[in-house]
Amino acid sequence: ATAFAMIVPFFLWGNPSGHDFEFHLNSWMEVLAQWKQGIVFPAWAELAHFGFGEARFIFYPPLSWTLGAALGAVLPWKVVPGAYVWIALSLSGCSMFILARRWLTARDAIFAAVLYVVNPYYIVIVYWRSAFAELLAGALLPLLLVAVLRSKERYSRTIIPLALIIAAAWLTNIPSAVMVTYSLALLLVLAAAFERKPRILLEDGLAILLGIGIASFYLLPVLHEQKWINIAQVLSPGVRPQDNFLFTLSADPDHNRFNWFVSAVATGQVCVLALAAFLARRKSGTSLEFCYLIMWMVFASLLMFPVTLFAWEHFPELQFIQFPWRWLLCTNVGVAALVPIAWRRWTPRLLLFAAMLGLLIFISNRFQPPWWDTAADIAEMLDNQVTGQGYEGTDEYVPSHADPSEVKQDAPLVSAIGPNPVRIQRQQWTAKSKSFSASTTAAGQLVLRLFNYPAWKAEVNGEQVSTETQEETGQMLIPVHAGENNVQITLTTTKDRIWGRVVSALSLFALAVLFFLQRRNRWQLAH
Repeated sequence: ATAFAMIVPFFLWGNPSGHDFEFHLNSWMEVLAQWKQGIVFPAWAELAHFGFGEARFIFYPPLSWTLGAALGAVLPWKVVPGAYVWIALSLSGCSMFILARRWLTARDAIFAAVLYVVNPYYIVIVYWRSAFAELLAGALLPLLLVAVLRSKERYSRTIIPLALIIAAAWLTNIPSAVMVTYSLALLLVLAAAFERKPRILLEDGLAILLGIGIASFYLLPVLHEQKWINIAQVLSPGVRPQDNFLFTLSADPDHNRFNWFVSAVATGQVCVLALAAFLARRKSGTSLEFCYLIMWMVFASLLMFPVTLFAWEHFPELQFIQFPWRWLLCTNVGVAALVPIAWRRWTPRLLLFAAMLGLLIFISNRFQPPWWDTAADIAEMLDNQVTGQGYEGTDEYVPSHADPSEVKQDAPLVSAIGPNPVRIQRQQWTAKSKSFSASTTAAGQLVLRLFNYPAWKAEVNGEQVSTETQEETGQMLIPVHAGENNVQITLTTTKDRIWGRVVSALSLFALAVLFFLQRRNRWQLAH
């Protein structure tokens, strides 16, 4: 019910069009279209960059775009974002309830779950950022702490849950997965040290490896093929950690406006967290479980400030979180868990929530009101895909030698270089396979409305040919002979993807073996 209340404004004003709204919705629409073409697991976003394409689905984790496309298959597109948000928030509330029940009564645990669903940073994600994958990943964080706390009670029984949490994190959102991995490392070290049980590190370290193994069908291609794309754009000026610490100023007024907005939200949330931690510690004593939670919250909060720049520059992969205030996703857990403990009575709880919500409304009106997309705007996005016009892509997912700013949106699918006349007859043009015939009067090269990614393989009259890349744009060039040329272009399954699937299959098999061994051990103990 609380999750539904969060999306009530969708029915009044349309869908909030945050920073990533068009990226996600276009992805969902294209994935569904590729499913209808028989492409079960998309790799190439055919309509990105207005038909020149990009390797979006190789590099962006699959869970969020799979869920979005599945919803689009059964619901009108104008309601899909709201349905997605409702599902993600409901999952978050359920996971927080599981965590809160360790310390609270059922009634207070429900309040903690409700607070987690409507925390200020979630509201920012839904109404200003449209970071749908990050929102979905938020449901994993309470479960992460639950698994760590249980690891010191029953070691082997937490390997499977932790492995599944790690796999789900990497298959949902890369920045969130980095935060989950660092958070888990911190919590495991704390648990092993305070409990004096180094076996925790060994057993749960195995869970981390198993989780990464399960996600290898996605991770291995990302690691191997990232040299083929403009991955450096992920850390270009404006989206680097040093540009996005709390209250950091830059030369971009729009960047400053949003950064001040989210910084004010973060400051308010950290202050509430600190006060709740202080009061909860006084009322609940010095339980080690609270120590783990509070130290995790201190770790997450400090990383939002410039004093931790050294860590951002030198700790492995930490910079790929990009925005330090993303650690609010972790502090949400502390706020939801500690507030019901710090304030047992309902009046101060409701006053605190009203104050947090009022602060958010005030600073949003002052700095950054949300934007809205109507049903007509979404219908236009869908029409652009149906007609083949395509949509604006993402620079970091294009091949490393491509320049989307140099392409012409109205370029033909196939044309010849120079004065050589050519007659083109298109036979098939999908995201995974393109075939056509080209009749020319002299040998030459054809230029395609397609960025030349190394996974593309071309055949002319049944023989494989070496493609070249147009220097200015990065388009694919194919050599042809005089006369009739039957051209077939196929997006191949590279070896790294094959090996990734093998590793994932072996990891799932190991997980299944471990599951049955645990069941057998429990049966033997019971009898």
